[in-house]
Amino acid sequence: MGTTKSDLFSKEQNDLAMMAKALAHPARIAILQYLVKTNACVCGDLVEELGLAQATTSQHLKELKTAGIIQGNIEGASVCYCINPKVWKQYKALFNAFFVDVDLKDKCC
Repeated sequence: MGTTKSDLFSKEQNDLAMMAKALAHPARIAILQYLVKTNACVCGDLVEELGLAQATTSQHLKELKTAGIIQGNIEGASVCYCINPKVWKQYKALFNAFFVDVDLKDKCC
């Protein structure tokens, strides 16, 4: 198995790639949209909302939590998840900086 050679790229490039990887599944996008809409939720609500199995939903939550974009608090037998506002702002800033306006010529290729 080869190495990733991530040291060849800037911190911003590596951070953006890590963030994009965390978002690279439609279920994770749906989870984030639901959390933004509700401003907090319990995992059981997400299972109902997404229509995915509990284990699958938990795996997606784990990926988002590992990336830092969500945070969770244990409340009894449940875990309540919400958007991590600090990391959300970092994601927004990096993606906004990446998607700059491009002045494409009429015939590029």
